[in-house]
Amino acid sequence: MKIGITGATGQLGQLVVEKLKTKVAVEDIIALVRTPEKAASLGVDARTFDYSKPEALPESLAGIDKLLLISSNEIGKRAEQHANVIEAAKAAGVKWIVYTSLLHADTSSLNLAGEHVATEEALKSSGIAYTILRNGWYTENYTGSVAGALAGGAFAGSAGDGKISSAVRADFAEAAAVVLAGEGHEGKVYELSGDEAYTLADLAAEISRQTGKDIPYMNLPEADYAEALKGFGLPEFFAGAIASWDTGASKGDLYDEGNQLSILIGRPTTSLADAVAQAL
Repeated sequence: MKIGITGATGQLGQLVVEKLKTKVAVEDIIALVRTPEKAASLGVDARTFDYSKPEALPESLAGIDKLLLISSNEIGKRAEQHANVIEAAKAAGVKWIVYTSLLHADTSSLNLAGEHVATEEALKSSGIAYTILRNGWYTENYTGSVAGALAGGAFAGSAGDGKISSAVRADFAEAAAVVLAGEGHEGKVYELSGDEAYTLADLAAEISRQTGKDIPYMNLPEADYAEALKGFGLPEFFAGAIASWDTGASKGDLYDEGNQLSILIGRPTTSLADAVAQAL
C-alpha cells in the first residue's frame, strides 16, 4: 500500500514523513517533490512532482494508493494547482486523498479560505475517497516572531483579544500520519486545533515569564501592523496578508474548542509554554 506525500521537503511534509515512518514500512512511503535530490535526507523513495505541471503528474502518481495532498504555498494559485493533482490522481488510479485544508474553511473570513473550499469541493466531486484535515494555525506562525519581540521590546499584532487555538506543526503532522496509516477516516472532515486557546497578550505574557523580560503585547490597527511588517522587510502583499489574518483571529477565525486534533493523536496537543520554550 504505497503512500505519496506531496510537498515532502516542506516544513510540514518532512514531519509527516518522519511520523509516518514509525507507522508503516519505509518502502511504502514516496516523497513527491519538485527536486528529488533535496529529499535524500528523508530516507524514502522520491519522485519529481510539480503542482503546476499537470501533464507529468499522473506518471509520478503511478502505483500510489493513498495520497496526502499538502496544500500548495503559492497563494492565489492553489485552487488550480490542487485541481491538477486531483485530476492526475483520478487518471493514476489513486484510491484515497487526504487534504490539508483550513480550520472552518467554509465559514472563515480569512482570504485563504476560498481556495481551500474550492479544493474541498473538487475532492468531493472527484469520485475518489477523501479525508479533509482542516488544520488550524501553526503556533510557529507566532513563535517565529519571538526573537523580534525580544529585540523590539514588545510583541506586535492586530488580533485584539481574539482567541487562537493553534498547535505546533508536529502535532498536525502526527494527525496526518495517524489518518494515513489508519482506517475509518474516509469521507470525514476534521477540524484540527490546539487544546489550549490563547490571545496574543497571553503569548506575550508567556514570553515575558520565560525570559524574565517585560514584553507587552502591542495591538495595532491592521493597516499600521502591515506597515510595521513592511518596515521589517516583508513584501507588501505578504505584510498585508499577515495583518489581515490577525484581524481574522480577532473575529474568531483561529478559534476552535472541538479537541479533534488531540483525539486523533491520542494525547494533549503541545502547550503554548512548551512551544515558546522551543522557540527560545
